[in-house]
Amino acid sequence: MEPEELLNEDRTNSDGPKKESPLLSLEKDLKFFNESIREVAMEIMVEGLSNYPIFIAHQHEVALGELILDRFDLNTEWSIHASTLEEFVEKGVIKEILKDRFINSYKNPNDYMCVFVVVPEGANFVYVPYIK
Repeated sequence: MEPEELLNEDRTNSDGPKKESPLLSLEKDLKFFNESIREVAMEIMVEGLSNYPIFIAHQHEVALGELILDRFDLNTEWSIHASTLEEFVEKGVIKEILKDRFINSYKNPNDYMCVFVVVPEGANFVYVPYIK
């Protein structure tokens, strides 16, 4: 899934005023968090915790991963937790039988952050390129 799909940016439909997606604020916050997320991803991999770091973006409480960026402390709209593929499998978010499919679609963690975006309507993975 591309960020534009998650952000619901359909520019072909011009039937009246369009409600702005709250996920536009996520894009802004991820740019702000870019370097911090990259450092945590590298740390996860260098320390041998996982080759597949996953960051959970949310505006509510989640019981997954470890809080690394708190929206209340940083005056942002989204909080970020750090996790791994292994924890996602252990907690049943990714089924064991789908683990290989996830690994095959996982983008280079040196170039992209893997973000599991949690919103009231559901959750999905999105890959966001790091700002160089």
